[in-house]
Order: sequence, then C-alpha cells, then structure tokens
Amino acid sequence: MIEDRRLNVLRAIVEDYVATQEPVGSKALVERHRLGVSPATIRNDMAALEDEGYLTAPHTSAGRIPTDKGYRMFVDRLAEVKALSGAERRAIETFLSGAIDVDDIVMRSVKILAQLTNQVAIVQYPSLTRSTVRHVELVALEGSRVLIVVITSSGRVEQRIVELAQTPGEGLLGDLKSRLVRATLGERLPEASLRLAELIDTFDVDDRPVVSAIVTTLANTFSNERSDERVAVGGTANLARFGADFDTAIRPVLEAMEEQVVLLHLLGEATVGPHVRIGRETGRDDLSGTAVVSSTYGPDGESFAQLGTMGPTRMDYPATMAAVGAVARYVGRILADG
Repeated sequence: MIEDRRLNVLRAIVEDYVATQEPVGSKALVERHRLGVSPATIRNDMAALEDEGYLTAPHTSAGRIPTDKGYRMFVDRLAEVKALSGAERRAIETFLSGAIDVDDIVMRSVKILAQLTNQVAIVQYPSLTRSTVRHVELVALEGSRVLIVVITSSGRVEQRIVELAQTPGEGLLGDLKSRLVRATLGERLPEASLRLAELIDTFDVDDRPVVSAIVTTLANTFSNERSDERVAVGGTANLARFGADFDTAIRPVLEAMEEQVVLLHLLGEATVGPHVRIGRETGRDDLSGTAVVSSTYGPDGESFAQLGTMGPTRMDYPATMAAVGAVARYVGRILADG
C-alpha cells in the first residue's frame, strides 16, 4: 500500500510539473489531487521518493520536480497512453491521405506530428533496402530510349531513362519486362538486384546489349538508393515553448538537427509502438534535458523506417506517445494501400 501510494504521489507530481513547469509542493498535491492522505504523509512520501532518486528539489523551497528516473518510472508503470480525440484522428487521416507520393507523405507526417505534439518532429524516409518490388514497367520512348519505372512496397516511384545503342523491338521489351517481373516481384531490393544478373545470359546473343543496359540500370536503381539515410524535420518553432531551458535543451537540439546522422541515431533503436528515451538514455550527454519518443512505421507491420519527436523531458508523455503511435499506424496503412 505504501508503494502504491508513493507511486500515486509520483504520478501527480509528474503531471503537475508538466502542466505548470513549476516545482510541486505537498500543499498543491492536496489541493489538486484526491490522494486520500494527510499533507504530512505526502511530505514523507515525497522525501522517500527523493531519497530513492525519483524526485529532486531544484531550490530551497519545499517543491519537487521529477528526475529522469522519475520520468522513467512514470512512463513504464504509471502513464496511460491518452486516446486521441475523434477530431485528431480525422485530422491525421485526412491530412495524410491527401499525399501524392512518398516524399509528400514524409513531409505531411512531419507537419502533422509537430502540430499534434508541439515538439520537433523527425521522420525518416522509407528505406528501399527494406522494401520489396511491387511493379516494374518498361516504356519505349522516341529513338532508342527506354523509360524504366519501379514502384516499391514503400510507395516510392523510381524512374530512369536508358540510352541504348540500338532501338529495341516491342517483342523484346515485352519479353524482358515479363522476365523482370517474374524475377523481382515481391523480392526485397538487395535480393532483386542479385537475381537480375542471372537474366542477361538467358537472352539471345544479339539481344544481350539491350538487355544488359536495361538490367544494369535497373540493378543500380535497386542497389544505389540510400534514402534510409535521409530524414525530414519539422516543428522547429516549437522549441520556443521550452522557455527558460534554452541553454540546457534548445541549443543542443538545434545542433543535433544539423546532423542527420545524429537524428538517425536517436531514431535508430525505435521499435513497433512508441519507444521512449529520456535524458541520457538518448546516448548523448548534451541532450540530457531532452526526451525522444519514436516508433517504426511500414505497411502490414513491416519496419521501413522510423518517426518520432524530440522535446523537453517534462513533456506530456501519454499524449506524445499516442500521437507518435497514431501517425506511424496511419502512414503504414497509406503505404500498404499503395
């Protein structure tokens, strides 16, 4: 009973500190929460939580604020992910469903995530190396040029034009397309690239120069894409909401935003469903005042890439986790629908 009571006190302090940005005292807890115990008991519980490292006193006042350990306990045992309102869910669905391609999906995801959380939003572009081939098309252009179109399961459309030494016949292009589809459809791009090399020798010697040029270009399209190293960032203006924490929170975040490799590292350990890292759990001492909430996204539960938010450790974790999880699910559905 004592442990449960102290956990309730910790929950109340986290919620009040996030809402007011002011140290929380026992008097405020009695006035705002029905804890069912006397102010003296609450003071004793606060002292015990401080001794255990869950709270700290920033000033000589009686108020306390959560430590990273306190936030971690809150996230792991106390926080209940807030359900998004119907209006919020409709806003996400309507805004994202209007996207015209993968780049548009990423930019829209960044914008809606920043708006929902009032934090910095980060969305990694879908990784082609984790995608599968959904469609391959060969289109004869004027002269001896051929347009190659590749559509992946991540929704990305890649187009390449090949200049050939001779004009290919419709029969050859049709035959080559059929074999390309059989060899690559449903395969992950690295495996599809390897299977392409086996096709060239299956054609007549006279056709091999054309086949080789097209197959080589297609293989390069599969293997050279490094979109998994790109991220989009939005909501920079939300940093102003950090208030007095500029030196300890905003400045390092601004510096981190200039290095994509840092942002990828922050998102890189994300799992399906919201994953929270608080303070030094981010792996960077300069982001000790920052928390990251992230999740993977992709169609049908696959992990194509990550998205998430960065904000102060005193963030509204339940609401942020709900927003990150919802946007990840909606993006996955859109990618699954093609």
